Amino acid sequence: MAFTAKDVMALREMTNAGMMDCKKALTETDGDMNTAVDLLRKKGIAQSAKRADRIAAEGAISTYIHPGARYGVLAEINCETDFAARSDLFQEFCKDICMQICSAAPSWVRREEVPQEAIDAEKAIYVARAQDTGKPAHILDKIADGMLNKWFKEVCLLEQVFVKDSDKTVEELMKELSGTIGEKVDVRRFVRFELGEGIDKPEADLAKEVAEELAKAEGK
Repeated sequence: MAFTAKDVMALREMTNAGMMDCKKALTETDGDMNTAVDLLRKKGIAQSAKRADRIAAEGAISTYIHPGARYGVLAEINCETDFAARSDLFQEFCKDICMQICSAAPSWVRREEVPQEAIDAEKAIYVARAQDTGKPAHILDKIADGMLNKWFKEVCLLEQVFVKDSDKTVEELMKELSGTIGEKVDVRRFVRFELGEGIDKPEADLAKEVAEELAKAEGK
């Protein structure tokens, strides 16, 4: 069953879920509106959207140190009550988020936090690349915007594909937890540390480090 943009808008009005969540739900249910509503409710997305304006000041400062102690993460993850913060589900979520940050190395939590100068610089690169494709001038900006959206999905934590389940994003994982525990859940901020990051190293040391990483990747 096909669906239109009006169907997506109608589902959004019924559930308060995000546009992309609604589109995905309609896709998964072949455009069946009632089934899509049920799907969003089961995932907790519809309910979590209604909690967006609540204050979430409890939670946890969570940490993760990767084996070998070369990478580490410190993250503040919030919920509404201390009771929920102590739950196994919330603690597991905190652990997953820290591992996600360590593995996927995002730069920001959400795209609204990305400085405009960073966006402008990145888009300039994509406009130049689009010009190299030989496409008509009037669609170059659209091509660049598509590349920019892909970049957001790489550098913004909530838009990244969840490393433990490629069928959902980190934001979807967060909304599902919100629906399960009945509270607003939010990743507020994080810092990712990499041993030696920002320190100028002699070329010999860098070559040795690269060789060691390649040997590990090849299982030697």
